[in-house]
Amino acid sequence: MPSIMDAFAELRDPRCRQCRYPLDEILFTALCAVLCGVEDWETMVLWGRTQLAWLRKHLPYENGIPCEDTFRRVFSGLSPVAFERCFIEWVACLCPSLAGQHVAIDGKTVRGNASNGRNALHLVSAWCSGNGLSLGQIATAGKSNEITAIPQLLKALDLTGATVTIDAMGTQHAIAQAIIDAGADYVLMVKDNQPTLAESLRDWFESVQSGGLDRPYWEHTTHDKGHGRIETRVCRVSDDVQWLSEMGQHWAGIQRIAMIERTRQIGECISVEHAWYISSRPVKAIEMSRLVRAHWGIENQLHWVLDVFWGEDAHQTRDKAAARNLASVRKITLNLARMEQQRRSKKVSLKNIRNLAAWDTDVRESILGLA
Repeated sequence: MPSIMDAFAELRDPRCRQCRYPLDEILFTALCAVLCGVEDWETMVLWGRTQLAWLRKHLPYENGIPCEDTFRRVFSGLSPVAFERCFIEWVACLCPSLAGQHVAIDGKTVRGNASNGRNALHLVSAWCSGNGLSLGQIATAGKSNEITAIPQLLKALDLTGATVTIDAMGTQHAIAQAIIDAGADYVLMVKDNQPTLAESLRDWFESVQSGGLDRPYWEHTTHDKGHGRIETRVCRVSDDVQWLSEMGQHWAGIQRIAMIERTRQIGECISVEHAWYISSRPVKAIEMSRLVRAHWGIENQLHWVLDVFWGEDAHQTRDKAAARNLASVRKITLNLARMEQQRRSKKVSLKNIRNLAAWDTDVRESILGLA
């Protein structure tokens, strides 16, 4: 594993050259503190001062640990774009090829960042379901701005050979083209933000199921039972896509159309939902069903984990740049913790990986690649 501090060696210090507290020491303290469960500036300072002897094994710390205002000013002054670029390059060293991997892209609002009528920071993230790693992030002004942010994130990643899934917000001609241009495939959800396409897919599948249209398709059914709920998912996929271009629906590289029907029963209450997809990947129903389900892992294994175990939504950093840089630090430490968890065959929870990093310096050094 490449040294995490080497990955950020090119970051420019936003302060003047004569500084009592070098940038690498501030970054190293913040990274280690967050890995060990710290969630705010004040606790970061306390953690650093109690761990100063250990920290000095790796960097000089001639003037000790700075106050919380120094941490706040440095993280506010650091370029988030440069920080995110370093993060993406570091992850690319950990995962040099995404060929054959599934990459989910989705947005999340950092709610604690909102103040005085200003919108909270909104981040679009890429996540690899195969290894559970966060691949990178980019900030937007809000959820509606994801359309312009997603192509920037796609451009920053080497997606050659990957399959990219995005919810309906990302179902745009330019985004589909960008994924194809990157040498990847897409699976895109279709909703009413593409009304003509959504209605066409709905009518096509209804006609096929009713027998009014004779077209072949693949079908795969799964059943789940738990927590007092029974859920049945039926995935239908067809390679009959020529009629879309005849209607003026030109989507780059499109190979498949799909529908997923979810029937959920809780007691006597039964509900049915439908979702439609387009795909450039020539898959059959069983793989399409797997990709669609895997997409929501970004919610459960990235966004939810960041909120519940890393306290992201509760962190009330008002400055946008500082909040964005801290979000990168949290994702870095989540990646480190997840890799350690995988080395332990997932026998230890992410929460306890952080506890071990806090309690045992040998474990901490192993996680950071310092051992």
